[in-house]
Amino acid sequence: MEKKTFDPWAWGKNTNSVQAIEVKQPAGTLYCSGQVAIDANGVPSNSDMRNQLIQTIANLEQLVSESGYECKNIVRLNVYTTSTQEFFSTCMDIYVPFLQKHEIQQATTLLEVKGLFATLTVELEATVVK
Repeated sequence: MEKKTFDPWAWGKNTNSVQAIEVKQPAGTLYCSGQVAIDANGVPSNSDMRNQLIQTIANLEQLVSESGYECKNIVRLNVYTTSTQEFFSTCMDIYVPFLQKHEIQQATTLLEVKGLFATLTVELEATVVK
């Protein structure tokens, strides 16, 4: 598999993402459902957004790994949150190190939504290639 990123604007280097990714000859593509802070028993978290993001990332890492893929090959990562303001003010020190840890360069969309399932406040939806 060959990946090439495109980010034609200088400001893009400050977004923890890229504007586009071209993937040639992938051996497989994994389309992940939105991952949230739900425990192994299916119970949604009542915690704050920051702690929910920590569990959400752990759930995404487990799903990607157990599917035989690697987080470094996430090419699309959509973030859904009930408050973009809260996400930026309380979660960036969790989110950015996650991206850096796996050297993820992803096309991304961040959306504020009216609500998520139950008490959830953040959801990550990924596409991963081999």
